[in-house]
Amino acid sequence: MISRSITQKIEADFQKKKVVVLLGPRQVGKTTLLDALQKSEKHCLRLNCDDVDDMTLLSEKSSTELKSMFGGYDMVFVDEAQRVKNIGLTLKKIGDLKLDTQVVVTGSSSLELANDINEPATGRTLEYMLYPFSMRELADDTSEREQQRLLETRMIYGLYPEVVTSPTDSKRILMMLTNNYLYKDILSFRGIKKPDVLQKLVRALALQLGSEVSYNELANMLNIDKETVESYISLLEKCFVVFRLDSFSRNLRNEIKKGKKVYFYDNGVRNAVLSNFAPLELRNDVGALWENLMVSERVKRNAYVGSYAQLYFWRTHDQKEIDLIELEDGIINAYEFKWNSKKRVTPPSSFINTYQNAQFSVVSPENFWTFV
Repeated sequence: MISRSITQKIEADFQKKKVVVLLGPRQVGKTTLLDALQKSEKHCLRLNCDDVDDMTLLSEKSSTELKSMFGGYDMVFVDEAQRVKNIGLTLKKIGDLKLDTQVVVTGSSSLELANDINEPATGRTLEYMLYPFSMRELADDTSEREQQRLLETRMIYGLYPEVVTSPTDSKRILMMLTNNYLYKDILSFRGIKKPDVLQKLVRALALQLGSEVSYNELANMLNIDKETVESYISLLEKCFVVFRLDSFSRNLRNEIKKGKKVYFYDNGVRNAVLSNFAPLELRNDVGALWENLMVSERVKRNAYVGSYAQLYFWRTHDQKEIDLIELEDGIINAYEFKWNSKKRVTPPSSFINTYQNAQFSVVSPENFWTFV
């Protein structure tokens, strides 16, 4: 089994008598990680809230009922907890009980989507994100050299566990994943009145990968209002399909201040949305695929090392731009992503003159391991 970076951190948190919440997209290995966490404990209860009986078992229970249900076990695992109505309130009750039982819950969408009332479990939970495999996890399992050899494959087919472990079946796995799971959680939530529009929106975002996204343009293209576009993209974020970067703006008058870029958590899912698994030499989106891979890898890396860095892109109205700005503890690091490392890249003079203490780096296939 390929080791996940956060396993030891989660195990270390078992001493803190708090509920561990493990979030992430479907099929990224949350259940497999639970198996690894369970290995040393014999008396465990496992509930899967995709099962109606298990979901009902947890719904609207009192603290006394929860104590009776969980108290006799060493560990309790609750899969797909977002299915439970008011799960935030339930986790708050469990946390307040201070049980010797270690409770771990997983969710394939943000648990706030299950809350009809605002009842957070703040201070009673420890939250982790699990993503598709990271390049670093795979390199630690094999070697950087081996993963370098497979880099083009990763750019096209992504890093979902089943895709990595069954490479000859990658296309079928990704198409099933996209068609069966991508919209499964999203369409189960109220407010999605036009699933066909949602699918068109995902496709439009896939086509605009690496470019600044205009909600107005998307609204006009899909014949819906701007607010619906924004709410649907927000829902796609909460179900871990895409994530947004805001524009970085501090000093220059002509900096774009309200722009957005949208990336996919996985290249394979993005390509499955477009049904395009063509090799790199036949594509015109190689630069965008490289950028998406690197930005998503940085998100994984920061989450797993415990970094609270904020990520942005930078652009001016006269089309000067930098792919990624990372701000942490007041330090600015700027990154440009280039698949073709032979092209010489220099940062825009307006950026360097304005942010004189910023560090600028070009990330290419020749040097990306230090970045991820």
